[in-house]
Amino acid sequence: MHCTQCEQTLDDGCREVGVCGKDPDLEALQQTLIHGAKGISAYATHARDLGYSDPDVDAAVQEALYTTLTNVNFDAEDTLGRALDLGGAAIDAMELLDTAHTETLGTPEPAEVPENDVEGNAILVTGHDMYALKGLLEQSADEDVTVYTHSEMLPAHGYPELAAHDHLKGNVGEAWYDQRQLFQEFPGPIIGTSNCLMPPVADYVDRFYTTSVTGLTEGTEIVDDDYSPVIEQAKELGPVPAEEWNSSETLTTGFYHETVLDLAPQIVEAIEDGKLSDFFVIAGCDGPTGGRDYYREMAKSVPEDAIVLTTGCGKYRFNDLDFGTVPGTDLPRFIDLGQCNDSISTVKIAMGLADALDCEVNDLPVHIVLSWFEQKAVAVLLGLFHLGIQDVRIGPSAPEWLTPAVIETLNEEFNLQLIDEVDSDLETMLGRPLDGGAAAGD
Repeated sequence: MHCTQCEQTLDDGCREVGVCGKDPDLEALQQTLIHGAKGISAYATHARDLGYSDPDVDAAVQEALYTTLTNVNFDAEDTLGRALDLGGAAIDAMELLDTAHTETLGTPEPAEVPENDVEGNAILVTGHDMYALKGLLEQSADEDVTVYTHSEMLPAHGYPELAAHDHLKGNVGEAWYDQRQLFQEFPGPIIGTSNCLMPPVADYVDRFYTTSVTGLTEGTEIVDDDYSPVIEQAKELGPVPAEEWNSSETLTTGFYHETVLDLAPQIVEAIEDGKLSDFFVIAGCDGPTGGRDYYREMAKSVPEDAIVLTTGCGKYRFNDLDFGTVPGTDLPRFIDLGQCNDSISTVKIAMGLADALDCEVNDLPVHIVLSWFEQKAVAVLLGLFHLGIQDVRIGPSAPEWLTPAVIETLNEEFNLQLIDEVDSDLETMLGRPLDGGAAAGD
């Protein structure tokens, strides 16, 4: 532990035990509450920008933070229970944001999105904030500019109200951490709308804009949702040289739980006929740290009669693969359900299939393998725990603030596991030896 939150803190922080009496396990649980509350706050803020709020979510975040105040709660078991309660608020926050998105932007529809094919007076939008993208598209509708998404903004192309803008042209780049290189190469202005920003390098700082709570020491802040400075700069910089940004690549996005559950009769039939064996939720946040090639190898290695569901920017590890369809059916083997907050769709799909198959969610052949990077992933994981979801694997490493005892408790309660080797994990999940041969091609 390393606690510095009160006046009686020891020099360099309390590391073995707090002067207050707090031990490392309690500190780990309190940090889990704090990180989960941060993640929920991001989702709630995006929803509020679109005009939606939930006082119960706000109250849950406030109570969770109050619990971590000095000398409030020394009961580790109670604190764990509060973390699970906070997971309920995470589910509610994701539901709220889903409602905000669909009622404002329409129900997502599957879309094939051009990748790295740029033309015109181009603007690039990165982050998660659909409200910001909506404002930009509306203000630039007749301005002779083109708009492109980056990283977690890819799912925007599935929303009818956004896709209706003809100047929303495609996606550029992959997960958030490619930005310093990518943004140097991209010739137009860039808007950062949420977390996953990196301090810009000099080559593009004069083209970088921020919205909402995002901010950089350098760069330009968008004031009162007025995107005219971005639009004017795109025109001043002029059209992108076509020969430099010419690609025939595409990415698929825009699936939604309703879209998938509409296929429930075909899915049930495929399962009963032995054509569809398993579902793999390979989802979460990506990052530049080692060990994340695991997720690509896992996606490539799942059986050909299995479907891969994904959310978050972790999808960029494998969304370029050709998954095709489940043999003997028309069911797609790769389903991109959107941003990290759209993890609620995977839960709804699992619950819908459990109803259709007359079984419990944990009895379904659904295997969850998550990559985590920051606090929103903590909120999602707490949400899964709140719902009683078992057998989740996370990686590439354990959260640093968790103690061995807390990890053991989560393993005992929910069978939470760290990723290991792809083949051994896959055999354990499937409950059978691997047949060999990759099911998805490069």
